[in-house]
Amino acid sequence: MTEHAASATDLVKTYGSGDTRVTALDGVSIDFARGQFTAIMGPSGSGKSTLMHTLAGLDAATSGTVRIGDVDLTGLSDKQMTRLRRDRIGFVFQSFNLVPTLTALENITLPLDIAGRSADQEWLDTIVDRLGLRDRLGHRPSELSGGQQQRVACARALAGRPAIIFADEPTGNLDSRSGTEVLSILRAAVDEFDQTVVIVTHDPRAAGYADRAVFLADGRIVDEMAGPTAETVLDRMKDLEAPAAAAPGDGKA
Repeated sequence: MTEHAASATDLVKTYGSGDTRVTALDGVSIDFARGQFTAIMGPSGSGKSTLMHTLAGLDAATSGTVRIGDVDLTGLSDKQMTRLRRDRIGFVFQSFNLVPTLTALENITLPLDIAGRSADQEWLDTIVDRLGLRDRLGHRPSELSGGQQQRVACARALAGRPAIIFADEPTGNLDSRSGTEVLSILRAAVDEFDQTVVIVTHDPRAAGYADRAVFLADGRIVDEMAGPTAETVLDRMKDLEAPAAAAPGDGKA
């Protein structure tokens, strides 16, 4: 098995054609080591969410290659891609993406149920207790706070022991306390469960939980930082956003 949980080589993603053609990713190459927590950051429109969606097989690259472990996503059929996402990838979204008619436990085990796989009860008990959900398993999403819903989403992502967990702005809809809880859970997934976690975030505080931060601008990787802190990330983001803020007549607040 490769030492990388995921990788991209010369990744290009364009939308539209002719005068309306937009290049969201412009030759991105990046590796994500197993057991590492990476934060992908950049100004609005830098391509960070597009990079995550392409890495996770939710969007097809225009050119270049994407691998999850030793599997090349290029050329996989829709059925093969669906199976790979189900079996090898965990997702945590800003909007939680829980099924409102299912209980917390049913939401956690849903991907396994769809795959026809039984949950490893010892593993399930471990993550439920680590995430503090034991007394919430019978509740539906509408009966849970935002932080509790995101913890359920984290448990769902962990339940199948995926090769890699992608989280797109996982604290975006949460208050500070709940956001801290979720980030601590993702950190613990790496430290305690040896998972690989990649988050897209605009929050320097969130990036401070990562082992490294990768910075995008205009669809390209422009910097990388090991051992990021909220302060060092904030300083770097200010540098990246300054040219855009200084551009005359762009009409942006």
